[in-house]
Amino acid sequence: MEIKLIQGDITEQEIDVIVNAANSSLLGGGGVDGAIHRRGGPAILEECRRLRASHYGRGLPTGRAVGTTAGDLPARWVVHTVGPVFSPAEDRSELLASCYRESLRVADELGASGVAFPAVSTGIYRWPMDDAARIAVGTVRAAATRVAEIRFVLFSAHAYAAFERALAEAGSP
Repeated sequence: MEIKLIQGDITEQEIDVIVNAANSSLLGGGGVDGAIHRRGGPAILEECRRLRASHYGRGLPTGRAVGTTAGDLPARWVVHTVGPVFSPAEDRSELLASCYRESLRVADELGASGVAFPAVSTGIYRWPMDDAARIAVGTVRAAATRVAEIRFVLFSAHAYAAFERALAEAGSP
């Protein structure tokens, strides 16, 4: 698997799967979630509403992932995952790692060869960027997946630098 870092807007990625750092409602929100819903158009929201009405009446659990259409995005699908809120009093790193593993599992089920990830849980959920990058890179590299290309699409220079350090510290695959 090839891992790439890109500083930019995840909604502009031409790739099979864009991962959405969603909230459990699946109905849109702020940050990456809001941007994906806005740019992807109403088809994503319609499919998310159907998922809520059928399988996820109480919302998508933290650490899980589910796929939908990508609507008007240049990707084929959106995989929505709910990251954990950071807590200095409780280790929730396994839930964050699960977001990446579950997203890759769904991507494999869809037959995707490329996946673009944001830095899950680092926005309003306040996960420290360096720790989030370490968990993301380590989890993706250890995942049993058929996905050939992983992109971490990072909005800020700060996030890009943290993921660059995490990749360097992880060494060669």
